[in-house]
Amino acid sequence: MHKLISAFLLLLVVITGLSAGAQTTNISVWLTNADRSALFQKQDDGLHFGNENSNYPVIQIDESRKFQSMDGFGFALTGGSADHIIHMPAPARSVLLHRIFDTTGNAIGVTYLRVSIGASDLNTRVFSYDDVPGDKQLAHFDLGEDKANVIPVLKEILSINPNIKILGSPWSPPAWMKSNHDTRGGRLLPENYPVYARYLVKYIQEMKKSGIGIETITVQNEPLHPGNNPSLLLTAPEEADFIKNHLGPLFRQNRISTKILIYDHNADRPDYPISILNDKQAAQYVDGSAFHLYGGTINALSDVHDAHPGKNIYFTEQMVVQYDRRNNDETRDLNIAGAVSRLIIGAPRNWCKNVLLWNLASDPQFKPYTDRGGCSSCQGAVTIDKDSVELNLAYYTVAHASKFVRPGSVRVASTESDSLSNVAYLTPAGEKVLIVSNLSRQQQNFTIVDHQKSASVFLKPRSVATYIWK
Repeated sequence: MHKLISAFLLLLVVITGLSAGAQTTNISVWLTNADRSALFQKQDDGLHFGNENSNYPVIQIDESRKFQSMDGFGFALTGGSADHIIHMPAPARSVLLHRIFDTTGNAIGVTYLRVSIGASDLNTRVFSYDDVPGDKQLAHFDLGEDKANVIPVLKEILSINPNIKILGSPWSPPAWMKSNHDTRGGRLLPENYPVYARYLVKYIQEMKKSGIGIETITVQNEPLHPGNNPSLLLTAPEEADFIKNHLGPLFRQNRISTKILIYDHNADRPDYPISILNDKQAAQYVDGSAFHLYGGTINALSDVHDAHPGKNIYFTEQMVVQYDRRNNDETRDLNIAGAVSRLIIGAPRNWCKNVLLWNLASDPQFKPYTDRGGCSSCQGAVTIDKDSVELNLAYYTVAHASKFVRPGSVRVASTESDSLSNVAYLTPAGEKVLIVSNLSRQQQNFTIVDHQKSASVFLKPRSVATYIWK
């Protein structure tokens, strides 16, 4: 009799333990629907793993196959973005910055920012940090207008997230260093390579004095697009020469730990970074290649990785538009599936360590922008109108990764699918994160499989979900 009671109690413990174990594999779901019925919203009804069988398509997670580690997700903090933010009333500014850079509650926990070295085309006017012609000693170097907006905003951001990574990109050297003596186009004169290298080193040093560390820099924003204002034409042989004979040695001499990235332009010219990385003298100073996606296909980034697997890949710019224009904007649907699939999923699946969108903030008229080539249609992730803030497509696009895929997360294998674009990660906290985008115009039912556990779920047409579990 005692043996029967003991056996019964043991069975009860096992059943209870299995039940409790099932509860530890709950799946949190954050959802954005194209019809706006959910906008990066945590779902009250989570999912549970079980042992169910279904005929739905399967997304299998395989954490034994690991790829690159992630540095973060974020935006470009242009001078124009910073100007809008710094002029907000302090309480409203604090609310906005906490919502973007904090990780608690509904905050999205952005971990990477891109800033311009000097003006970009989304500044009120074009400037460099030394506009005194012929000042080769850089005696007049000054961070100038950045002291009024970019630097104060960065300091406030750093008070929220001290570990945020910052990428600096120049749109143009000072005009007096160039062949056409203009902020737009032209070439960097070879005799000014040494002084321009010192200019970039001085930028990093002066930012550090301001309490701001620069994690990475690119040598030139969009080096094959000299029509912007500001801009510069910089060919691959010129960039290689500048790095191996000037910038790289000067970084080493001054013990600059900031990483050097090359190219910083569209995916249609993978030959540009590959040719520089083929040059061993230049490549020794290069951490990796940076890409935009206004031309070419995202798969080209894997070609660069395959050619030089020891070098990193970064995604540094693309603007995403607010609405789905394929139906003449009649439905005002949010084109979240396309943006997430193309960038948040596509870039990491092709070895990118980060994903940065263009840009953080604008006003309702997309201002400011420079004359003679500035972008007059660049919508920010947020639209700022005095103390009023509207959250736009880029905000929700980044949110689905930035909040959960923390720095140090590692991409792991997951089943590829044409209609259910997806990417998976293992985080430093031991969580698994799966981001899925339903690219079709029909509801998609599918099954998430992790080891022997499975959970059947569905996504509305052209909608996106992030699933998190341990």
